Amino acid sequence: MRLSASSLLLAALAAGGLAGCTPPPPPEPVVVAAPVPPKPEPPTQNAPMCVRTPEKAAFDVSVLKSNLMVTAVSCKSEERYNAFIRQFQPYLATNEKTLSGYFGRAYGKRALSQQDDYVTSTANAQSQFAVKSGSLFCQQNVGLFDEVMTIKTGAELPGFAASKPIQQALAVQECPAAPPPAAKKKP
Repeated sequence: MRLSASSLLLAALAAGGLAGCTPPPPPEPVVVAAPVPPKPEPPTQNAPMCVRTPEKAAFDVSVLKSNLMVTAVSCKSEERYNAFIRQFQPYLATNEKTLSGYFGRAYGKRALSQQDDYVTSTANAQSQFAVKSGSLFCQQNVGLFDEVMTIKTGAELPGFAASKPIQQALAVQECPAAPPPAAKKKP
């Protein structure tokens, strides 16, 4: 068998040329950054008047309750929402009365319709936020049920709610603290 010069040259290059080569380094792992979820947007409406401290707490809890309801429906977690309602029912009822008191003070005879509009606007804003978040919404929000169920008393709900980035529908401002009464001067 006779080898051609070109075959010999290729064989020599292959044998000699590859003997001194090191294998290529392994490819670097591809790091895929987790998608950044959208942040809640500031509300576009302002409350018509300032809120007292208990009313601010009632707004915070109302928004938390609404967020949990939207999460329950969007993420098929209705049983977890029902457990939240059962655990905090007495506090939530009191919270609703406080919220109604604010709407009565702010809107008079239109209080009920304005409060209904607020509740609807809040749920709609949170639903729109869920749509914008896509599949991240459930990943981000279902764990909120675990967190809230560790709370021992309803009195802890306002602080918990205020600490969470939950989509608001109405911007509320707390009323300034009243100055302490002036001390009477002695004659």
